[in-house]
Amino acid sequence: MNPKISVIVAIYNAEKYLYRCLNSLAEQTFEDYEVLLIDDGSPDSSGNICDRFAKKYPFMRVIHKKNGGVSSARQCGIDHAQGEYTIHVDADDWVEPNMLEELYQKAKQEDADMVICDYFEIKLKERYVKQEPTALTADIVLKNLLTSKLMGYCWNKLIKRACYNDYNLTFPANMILEDLFVVCRLCLNNIHIVYLNKAFYHYDRTINKESLSLNYNEHSLVSRIAFISYMEKELPQAYQEELNSMKCSVKKIAWCSQAYSKEDFINLYKEINQVYPCYQKCKSPISISVWICLSGHYKIAKFMLKTWLFIRRFLCRCGILPVNFYTANGK
Repeated sequence: MNPKISVIVAIYNAEKYLYRCLNSLAEQTFEDYEVLLIDDGSPDSSGNICDRFAKKYPFMRVIHKKNGGVSSARQCGIDHAQGEYTIHVDADDWVEPNMLEELYQKAKQEDADMVICDYFEIKLKERYVKQEPTALTADIVLKNLLTSKLMGYCWNKLIKRACYNDYNLTFPANMILEDLFVVCRLCLNNIHIVYLNKAFYHYDRTINKESLSLNYNEHSLVSRIAFISYMEKELPQAYQEELNSMKCSVKKIAWCSQAYSKEDFINLYKEINQVYPCYQKCKSPISISVWICLSGHYKIAKFMLKTWLFIRRFLCRCGILPVNFYTANGK
């Protein structure tokens, strides 16, 4: 008989934190579940740790595979999952003991295709992050995701496994934001979404996460452009405004990146402008500093940007501003 929930853990070089994660999954109050440990070719001892846990706990299974990135590992988990519902967990995070029990109970009570819940975020201190959609319809949830009113993480969403087959959902290879892409594609369909006003997941941003200082590297920027290209092919015209907002954020991320010289940035910005000419009149601090730079005052523009980023980082650490990808847009 198949389990009720499949928990998928994509693992790569996580030996320092893996015990904490797997112990939290082993201590669930829920009984009928499996944990798929996807060792994505880790050169450290992560694979051995997985083997030891699988030997101790019959509901844990290990799949050792050649390194292919987080998308590849997550897709491998989906391909091998047997549960009625699925959820993902990052190897450097951990969960509350009642997570699976409460999410499954909510899903069955309301016959949901997807259950969204809140989560805890750890930076300098832990804070509660609410993830309630403005409305529980697939189109509104999609708009919330595209404008970052909701985050697209897979680990605070219990998803019916049949949805992956019914709607031909796969994690795209070699792409950042692959979880957001899958959740957005799922919301393009008339699925039943419910919200649980509780937090179970501890998202540890102190471990190898993107910096609050927005020092995005070139790979990150290119990946985000690729994400938008993917979504342009998928989204109908009704979501153009939300997509334009995402395009605007790419320009700002390019400016916040520390990977470009003055000349490189100006050339890159002009190239992005040709592809994404939208939102030219945006009045955010980043947009103004970009205009100053393009007017020839690079040092003044950079000083302005650093000052704004310092203020923003301070407000984020105080919990006044949310910490997420799209806060780069200066709104």
